[in-house]
Parts: sequence; structure tokens; C-alpha cells
Amino acid sequence: MFRNWASDPEVTKYLTWPTHLSQEVTEKVVSSWVEKNGDPENYQWAIVWKETMEPIGSISVVTWREEVGEAQVGYCIGKKWWNRGITTECFSEVIRFLFREVGVNRIFARHDVNNPHSGMVMKKCGLRYEGLLRQAGWNNQGICDMSVYGILREDYEG
Repeated sequence: MFRNWASDPEVTKYLTWPTHLSQEVTEKVVSSWVEKNGDPENYQWAIVWKETMEPIGSISVVTWREEVGEAQVGYCIGKKWWNRGITTECFSEVIRFLFREVGVNRIFARHDVNNPHSGMVMKKCGLRYEGLLRQAGWNNQGICDMSVYGILREDYEG
């Protein structure tokens, strides 16, 4: 994680967590993920490069609203693996899992408007553009406008 994405300021530019400055920071983050592994509402996965079985990114449910059956998904992947369809493949599988195995009703994701490549992943996975939230987000660039994309189970199954 540290080597492949968490220490790269280009990868973390539009994320809400800071670039990892040491391997120790990454180890603490991974340890916290492992501790939460038994929590039934914790969904955190590594994106693994099949050829080497090395982690190259992560994808997770970052917010969960049980009362409406809604999950927000976030993802990041190392720069070396950008534009290869890997994130789209992983997000598509997470969507399938959340609808079919978990039974959520709605999945959404959002991105800084200055990071349109993330929106392309959302579109390729079948999410629809739902709107712009002006100055509603914060990331390593500061306050930002956010584009929101969503998909309902009925859209997915329809």
C-alpha cells in the first residue's frame, strides 16, 4: 500500500486522507482495517494485481445509511495502474456484491469536479449523474465542488 499508492501525492491529491509519509502510517491504517474486519458493516477491500498478487489500490464502503439501504463507495489505485480498467472492474464487482449479497437499495459515489477520471469509472459502472454539490466536499486540495453519481437496485436489476 505504501509503495504502490498511499505515499504518492498524485494518487492522494483528491482523497480525504493525507499522503502517507512513512511505512509506519500505512501499517497503522492497515491494522485499523484488520481490527474492523469482524464488523458486519465494514467493507474494505484491497485491489490486487492478478499477475503478482500485490495490492495496488483499495475500494470500500465509506458511509453506510442503513435506514435507506444506502452505501457510498470510494476507491483509489496506484498511478502505474491508471487507465487500465482495473478500478472499473473492481467497482463493478463491489456493486454486484452490495446489491446481491448485502441487499442494499442504493449505491452512490462522488468525486471532486477537478478529477473527472473518477467520474468516468462511475459512469462505466452504470451509475447515473445525479448532480453537483457546490462546495460540499473536502479533500487534500481543500473545499471542493462534488459531482454525485448513483445507482438503485432496480436500475441494476432492470
